[in-house]
Amino acid sequence: MLVDGVEVTAVGLDNFTEAEALNYVDYVRSNVQTPLKAIIVKMCDDGKVDVSYLAKGEKFERIRRITGLN
Repeated sequence: MLVDGVEVTAVGLDNFTEAEALNYVDYVRSNVQTPLKAIIVKMCDDGKVDVSYLAKGEKFERIRRITGLN
């Protein structure tokens, strides 16, 4: 599901709501400085939740070096 511009995927969580997804998005945004692209929320065997994220990379400018060989 798309929540506030971030693709959120829930694995192993039944009845995962958009409100819960928004809470995870807000949590990750408070801890990460780069813009988010996607979040994966996964239920672990011990009952805890694993949250992983993918951040948008900054664009880079390719610089071509031209050298003259004599």
